[in-house]
Amino acid sequence: MVEDRPQDHEGGSEGGGDGEPAVRPGDGERAVRPGVGDGEPAVRPGDGDHWLAQPDVDDIELVKVLHALGDPVRLRLLKVYADGEQYSCAPDLLGLAHLHKSTVSHHMRIMREAGVTATRVVGRGRYVQLRRADLDARFPGLLDALIKALP
Repeated sequence: MVEDRPQDHEGGSEGGGDGEPAVRPGDGERAVRPGVGDGEPAVRPGDGDHWLAQPDVDDIELVKVLHALGDPVRLRLLKVYADGEQYSCAPDLLGLAHLHKSTVSHHMRIMREAGVTATRVVGRGRYVQLRRADLDARFPGLLDALIKALP
C-alpha cells in the first residue's frame, strides 16, 4: 500500500488536481499570508495548509543569509519576492523558465532554510514569501541595501 505524504520541497505541483488550474498571483487572485497584504486569500486555509519548517527569527544567522543570497538565481528570486507577495513556485512565473523545476526548488529550499523566505503548503501547491519583517528586525537595512543594489 502506498501512502500519500506531503513532500518537503518547494516544487509542489502546478495544478490544483482533478484538472483544475493552479491559483497563481497575477491571475486575478493571489495567495496571501494571514495578516500580510490586503485582500482575501486565493486559497482558503484548511486541511493540508501549513508552513514548511524554517528557523525562528532569533536563529537566523547573517552568514547563512549571505550564503543563501550569494547566487545569481537566488538574487533574482529576492528581487521577485521583494514586493512582499506570495508566489507560486512555477519557474516561468518567477522569470526562471530556463531552469528545471527541481533546480528552482533547490534554490527555494536554500533560501527557506537560511530564514530568507517562508513557504506555505496548500494542497499540492507551494507559495513562497520573503520574510522581510523578520530579516529587518534581525539585520536592519540589509534587505533594503541588497534590493537597491540589484539591477
